[in-house]
Amino acid sequence: MKTNKTSDFNEYVNRYDEWYYRNKFAYLSEVFAVRQLMPKGLGLEIGVNTGRFASVLGIPFGIDPAKEGLKIADQKGVKVALAVGESLPFKDKILDYVLMVITLSFLHGPKEVLYETKRVLKQKGKIIIGIIDKNSFLGESYQQKKAKGLPFYREAILFSPAEVIGFLKECKFKDFKIYQTVFQLPESLENIQKPKGGYGEGGFVVIGAEKRD
Repeated sequence: MKTNKTSDFNEYVNRYDEWYYRNKFAYLSEVFAVRQLMPKGLGLEIGVNTGRFASVLGIPFGIDPAKEGLKIADQKGVKVALAVGESLPFKDKILDYVLMVITLSFLHGPKEVLYETKRVLKQKGKIIIGIIDKNSFLGESYQQKKAKGLPFYREAILFSPAEVIGFLKECKFKDFKIYQTVFQLPESLENIQKPKGGYGEGGFVVIGAEKRD
């Protein structure tokens, strides 16, 4: 079975969580953008890690293959399971939505996970994907850090919004909605930035789509 890249997320879990404290306005801007596409109902975050998004967005379930992060997410009230996106521990057509934030960059088989996500979603269920746009200023910064072999960045594979939309279309998702935010480097932000529609300016892009068989 294919598995996610977990080594850095287990070894440097505290460093991961600290990034959100140091860059709180970037984090809150990302949360704000994701919230624009969040439906009501029963949901799951794939790649929940320490529960940074699930806990504040009210997402009840989270899965991740890195157990150290799950311990923290559990303390935040998220019901967690040690699992991978290619094999979700849920029955068919049971969830109203699934969220993935940056997770796509750490998967060995992105489309395999998207098909598995579609399996657990109800008809007209939503998928919400947050990415660092590889073509943005922030994507360029991340690529430089990847080249230096820095933890987390060294394992990441960035995608453009167009590539992610292409993946979703191959999996027959429809009704796309897109928001972007983080218009400056995260460490320079001094307030929460409101999301804009579309992509091409912001470093963080959220893509929502609907399952329609």
